[in-house]
Amino acid sequence: MNLANKLTFLRIILAPLFFIFYLLPEYFPSIFINGSGWTVPVLWIIFLVSEITDYFDGLAARKLNLTSDFGKLFDPFADTLVQTTCFLCFVIDGIYSAGIIPAVLFLLVIYREFGILFLRNLMLKKGITLGARIGGKIKTVTYIIAVGAALLASSLERLSLYENYLRYFKTGALIIFIISVIISIISFIDYLAIYIKTEKTKQKAK
Repeated sequence: MNLANKLTFLRIILAPLFFIFYLLPEYFPSIFINGSGWTVPVLWIIFLVSEITDYFDGLAARKLNLTSDFGKLFDPFADTLVQTTCFLCFVIDGIYSAGIIPAVLFLLVIYREFGILFLRNLMLKKGITLGARIGGKIKTVTYIIAVGAALLASSLERLSLYENYLRYFKTGALIIFIISVIISIISFIDYLAIYIKTEKTKQKAK
């Protein structure tokens, strides 16, 4: 566990914390008599720290020459864990929003991530570590933006701000999420093409 991987591990710890603080008002309404506005800064801190550590673990790996096959798989795993946890919160949030993100789109994200996991396992059996590609990195950026947009809409609702415009914030978050899902599917096709190419090369070698 070098410095880069420790930063990555921190994101894994923060993921369930986001889930807990996001859903506290729903499961423990008695402690929110005076409102749940205090959860807003907590959620933003968790989200921002997660993304900042995501930047610095990559920076540390490159600058300190800490790049490893383990890190190449650990980093995207942590990214997926954080982002899908956030998406799940926006799907099941039934008090402050009628589900900012539709369950069917979230399901597509889950299917895509399990598909990537399956492909990576197949590649590992061939001795190949399938790290993040450019499509996957773009997908991650759009996921981050989608989480930020949905969290903004949720925060405004929890703070009872801009109530007349709230539906526009939610619609904006939904549009961004749809775009991120499309990009994630395209990136999966790219990963699948790499696997198929590897299989064809293996067959020709025989």
